[in-house]
Amino acid sequence: MSESSHDKKKPSFSNIIGPLVCFILVLAFICCLVFGFMQKPKAVSLSYSDFLNAVKKNQVEAVTIIDNQYVFGTYAKGSERYGNFSTFIPYSDAELMPLLKVHNVVISGKNQEKTLLTYVLELLPLIFMFMVVWFLFRQNSMQNSRSLQFGRSRAKHYDGSKKILFSDVAGQEEAKRELAEIVDFLKSPLKFISMGAKIPTGVLLVGNPGTGKTLLARAVAGEADVNFLHISGSDFVEMFVGVGASRVRDLFEQGRRSSPCIIFIDEIDAVGRARGAGFGGGHDEREQTLNQLLVEMDGFEGKDGIIVLAATNRPDVLDPALLRPGRFDRQIAVSLPDIKEREAILAVHTKKIQLSDDVDLRKFARATPGMSGADLANMVNEAALFAARKSKSHVDNEDFEEARDKILMGTARKSMILPQKERAMTACHEAGHALPYYFLEYVTPLHKVTIIPRGRALGLTIGLPDEDTHSQSKRALLDELVVMFGGYAAETIVYGDTTTGTQNDIRQATNLAHRMVCEWGMSDEVGAVSYGQEDEPIFMGKEIARHKDYSEETAKKIDEAVRRILDEAKHRAEELLSIHRNELDTLSAALLEYETLSDAEIRALLRIEPVRERPDSIAETGFILDKATKERKQRRKAAARTKAKPKDNDKDLQENLLFTQEETSEQKEPEKPKKTGK
Repeated sequence: MSESSHDKKKPSFSNIIGPLVCFILVLAFICCLVFGFMQKPKAVSLSYSDFLNAVKKNQVEAVTIIDNQYVFGTYAKGSERYGNFSTFIPYSDAELMPLLKVHNVVISGKNQEKTLLTYVLELLPLIFMFMVVWFLFRQNSMQNSRSLQFGRSRAKHYDGSKKILFSDVAGQEEAKRELAEIVDFLKSPLKFISMGAKIPTGVLLVGNPGTGKTLLARAVAGEADVNFLHISGSDFVEMFVGVGASRVRDLFEQGRRSSPCIIFIDEIDAVGRARGAGFGGGHDEREQTLNQLLVEMDGFEGKDGIIVLAATNRPDVLDPALLRPGRFDRQIAVSLPDIKEREAILAVHTKKIQLSDDVDLRKFARATPGMSGADLANMVNEAALFAARKSKSHVDNEDFEEARDKILMGTARKSMILPQKERAMTACHEAGHALPYYFLEYVTPLHKVTIIPRGRALGLTIGLPDEDTHSQSKRALLDELVVMFGGYAAETIVYGDTTTGTQNDIRQATNLAHRMVCEWGMSDEVGAVSYGQEDEPIFMGKEIARHKDYSEETAKKIDEAVRRILDEAKHRAEELLSIHRNELDTLSAALLEYETLSDAEIRALLRIEPVRERPDSIAETGFILDKATKERKQRRKAAARTKAKPKDNDKDLQENLLFTQEETSEQKEPEKPKKTGK
């Protein structure tokens, strides 16, 4: 990615003058030192006492006294020494001059000459003051320049160095089809204009985090042979009011200059939140920025040739004026991948690693429901890291299993040492969670149970659905509550006491039961009524207050209904574990010994028959009818062919009606939902 043209700074004289001046000063200082040493005469340094002795022995021919401090002299001819010498007069010696006259020494004197270094040292304060003044003026000019560019857009041009196409994005076929239409319009606009059609001026990508919204935008940039500007929503928001609006104007001005153009705004909820929301009113800077964005997208002046592409995972917080037709005409849902899309995503990410032949990507695609594309990419990377730590040449099935468990359950804290009693109670607690999976009809299959501490939990029991589910029935939720109370019931049955480890289980069960009563109408006492409308501050993005729109009597009924659901679930858990007490003790002992058990290992331990693997599609399964139903169907077909009436007896009439009801129910019955894990 390269920055926009106005952000590229060309080298100028003002940018290089500072380093140049510093270089010249350093060079001049070095020259002064060199020449200063070169100008000094070569002389042997003597002590002052040796100098006086030499004078008394008539070995000194001439001396030059400088500033009554330094003496430079020449030895007399025929003396033991020859050449020049120098010495320093340490004190005011009044006898020196008479001594030199007595021994006929030629005396001369002068003031010390100033060298180039001396002149530089004298001018150094002036040079320093000049540099300070110059630096202040330069900083002032730079601030003025920055103030002019402060309201400029920070959008970047897509240079296509790492081009991504729609073929590189696995899954999301519907979203790619919608976006391909926009790319097609930019490449061949006459095809749409001739039909009188108008391309959507704004497209909003909506989806959970990690589903590939930004990746789709990069694919649009790679497919469209037009200018592509991308910017984050947070780049508009500044401390100073009006800066964000100025940047919006500059962004669309850049788009008009480079039309046709696509402008991509990532995380638009940072600037597009509903106006006037939150405590104490709105945010002036953000609201002015949003107002300018609304005007630029569909204001008095058109923006022909500009398509705005935005992404967010919080469409509920966006301002309604931003979502209306004319601004964001089209909202594209980027959903979580299904099993086929997950397999394709895994295939894309495993191209870059050395994959072993025993890795079945379809198996892991089935075992990762609810995971986004980012989660799957993280799982593949973790598997590669596990293989690298073990110095393997290929990433095998074991590495993928460890990576999936790490993402689902957290990092194992194997170094954490628990007391034996606490380990035994943890094993009993997790066995109580795991055992109901095998004796309840509507609960999801068990994946793995462990008493190795992971994250903040001392033990975990994970269940994974064997197929993608989008809704849950009341029966499935009630069975899920039994699983949640399994640990509590196991501790009560075995030890006659409970621990603080049940805190999270009770909280989750209470929240689930409350939603069953207040939101999903799954209580006969309260009925199919929604209670507790949420007043959620939009800027927070979290529920911090619940509006009470019902009476105290209704609140009492809700509490009683929630309490009844929880008590029934706890009673069912205690009854189930009491009946299967032997299996509970066996599973607890096995967990103490092996610490981690999978579904297949538990079935082998408890001698529970394995379930038949589900087929990949309903078409492979077919509708399986019992023998009596087939016979009734054949009789009805025969009666229709012969135009004969069915038998008039009540028994056959009831059978025919029963078949009709069964056939209708078989066609409309939804797939049984499975719990996504605890």
